[in-house]
Amino acid sequence: MSATVRQAPVVKVVPEPENLPDPLPEPAVGELRLETVLGALSDPLRLRIVRKLLLESEAFDHSCGWFGLDRPKSSLTHHFKALREAGVTRQRQYGLERRSHVRVDDLNARFPGLLDLVAAWTPPDAP
Repeated sequence: MSATVRQAPVVKVVPEPENLPDPLPEPAVGELRLETVLGALSDPLRLRIVRKLLLESEAFDHSCGWFGLDRPKSSLTHHFKALREAGVTRQRQYGLERRSHVRVDDLNARFPGLLDLVAAWTPPDAP
């Protein structure tokens, strides 16, 4: 029986551009609570959103449409709000559009290794 060594996925960190709009309300780093963060990540769709942001980001932040999720807009709004209010993501308003990115530095400071676990997670329908 041969052992397969799985290489850890690489989390993409895109540099923050200048002149960003202010973030929407979110908990400060010191207010991040593990049970709240884990609660937000317990939903499979939200876990997929965070994993996609960690591994596939093409820009600093992304709109809901970038994820290619086949869900009603009201449902997606709920999920993105839950991630922001838990402190997992940061959202900014660009006109009528909200864009999100993972608070990598903040979460790594409070809960080292958590985002590595999210990035390494394999969704059930993945190859």
